[in-house]
Amino acid sequence: MSAEYATFGLAPAMRAGGVLANGDFQVHRDFVDFIVDGRPLLFQLSDLDAVSPLASDVPPAIFTAQVRSLLLEAEPPLPGGRYVIYGCPECADLACGAVTAVIDKDDDDYIWQDFAWQTDEHADLELNGYHGIGPFRFQGAEYRAALGALLQGTAEAPRRRVLLIGARVALLAKLAAALRTIGIGADITHELGGVPADELRAYGAVAFGRGIGAEERAAVRRAFTDAGVEVAYVDGLAPIVPLLVAQIEHALDRSPVDQRRLTRLVAADGEAGVEVTSPCRVRLTAYRLDRLYRTHTHEVFDGILEAGRHRIALDAKAVKGESFVVARTSGSVLVEAMAR
Repeated sequence: MSAEYATFGLAPAMRAGGVLANGDFQVHRDFVDFIVDGRPLLFQLSDLDAVSPLASDVPPAIFTAQVRSLLLEAEPPLPGGRYVIYGCPECADLACGAVTAVIDKDDDDYIWQDFAWQTDEHADLELNGYHGIGPFRFQGAEYRAALGALLQGTAEAPRRRVLLIGARVALLAKLAAALRTIGIGADITHELGGVPADELRAYGAVAFGRGIGAEERAAVRRAFTDAGVEVAYVDGLAPIVPLLVAQIEHALDRSPVDQRRLTRLVAADGEAGVEVTSPCRVRLTAYRLDRLYRTHTHEVFDGILEAGRHRIALDAKAVKGESFVVARTSGSVLVEAMAR
């Protein structure tokens, strides 16, 4: 293969939803990301909170149209032969900003070039171009095979539904409402006796409250095993809705582990240890339960971290007693209990 070629692939990715410390909600989005030379292309575009047009929650006809557009089987949606590569995760409106590129063919090769950030129909490469990114030349067979597989419908769709099992009905209701607000389906139950296997296949995760005993947990696991359904199991750390949402978001992450931006979180001795694989914005939030089981929330860090491992000091007031730390980037989230 000529050195000028880049490899092209696709992989599941996630825009992590969540309940933020200020009370705002961030919508959960599952999408297919572009893997160029073994790395997500999104990671090369600074710290961008965006999703590709290949999102799992768009109608099938629109999803198919997006794939055929990238295969150059349709007219480009923007002037100058430009195609949207990444867009706003909340509304997909061009006015919010989008990463676009010119996609051309050269014989059997596909070429992505002239990447730019634009907020209207015309891109200003001088002012808003991503200089130093691309052009990328992809072999036609590899490119068509990756995108064509999406049209065959053989990949399993993300299961964005969670089964909540716990003793505190009011807490479960609040958690279910929060999950639904960010785009994740949620159901509450106490036992699974007689539930058909087809219904169990709708779930991607099961979350247990702290009051659920070992026998009950084992019975739920057997029900899913007998139905031949693999799900992620979440052991709720504390009765704190934003914390539980973060745990569930992590459990639903289908992206390959070696292609995630946030790869490590430890919390001990008043510090958080964080590892990221590329420069990105990281937010650390501490949640604490006092002796009356009241929740206290502290934003302890919000900034850009370079690739590598980092140690971040935490405010002693934020992590005294029973406390937990959530680390969040735009694409992933990790949760740890503060070790003593």
